[in-house]
Amino acid sequence: MSMKVLESLKDAGATYEVIDCEPSFADTAEFCNHYGYSLDESANAILLEGKAESPVYALCVVLATTRINVNKVARKRLGTRKASFASAEITKELTGMEIGGVTPVGLPVDLPIWIDSLVMETRKVIIGGGSRSAKIYLSPDNLLRFPNTHIVDGLSMPIVN
Repeated sequence: MSMKVLESLKDAGATYEVIDCEPSFADTAEFCNHYGYSLDESANAILLEGKAESPVYALCVVLATTRINVNKVARKRLGTRKASFASAEITKELTGMEIGGVTPVGLPVDLPIWIDSLVMETRKVIIGGGSRSAKIYLSPDNLLRFPNTHIVDGLSMPIVN
């Protein structure tokens, strides 16, 4: 876990637990399967890009059992005609983190963090730790301690197989 993420957790006064993981198991489904956690208590942090002359970005945090409602809720909030997942390169550039380790903790204060309201209903949630070798396990109210964080109703939809 990066020092920046640890410092941000400490500065915010968050209560959390660090779960070390093998980087090859960092992706949410593999992590849950390998370490025995439920997808219902795991969240993904995904950077969205609003397509515009000057692109706009937001980090979305949604439960692993859902997917971001990109075309309706997220795109409208971004204020753009089109929106999509940011590339791995853009994600690394803006967050300093690799896909599989992205967390809403320790981000630049001008990057909005949108937390799906369903995440807030969990007792505890597992989020990325800032690297592919750690996760953070905390009660979701701790997420509201970080700058530019907003709860968004309807940010996600159930995954339909």
